[in-house]
Amino acid sequence: MDGRLLEETPLPSVRSLSADLKISALTVKKAYDSLEADGFIVTVHGKGSFVARGNQNLLLEEKRKEVESELEQAIQDGRKCGMKDAEIRELFDLIMEE
Repeated sequence: MDGRLLEETPLPSVRSLSADLKISALTVKKAYDSLEADGFIVTVHGKGSFVARGNQNLLLEEKRKEVESELEQAIQDGRKCGMKDAEIRELFDLIMEE
């Protein structure tokens, strides 16, 4: 998302990356599938996986919405267990310092 990888940059094959990282090829395949589902990469059968031509701003906005939703859920969870807004803010500030 930060532009370090150019659009259409080829990614290592599943086998190659799994060997380099010394992890299961299935783990790499699942990661590639997840990246493709999120629109970050495109896989062309027989050719490999590539960085997707995507609107980076749109992808970033989608991630921001996801973070906003998770923060909203955390606030609701805090309130459900009796935390006051001031306590939630204090906890948020404490976590942000880390």
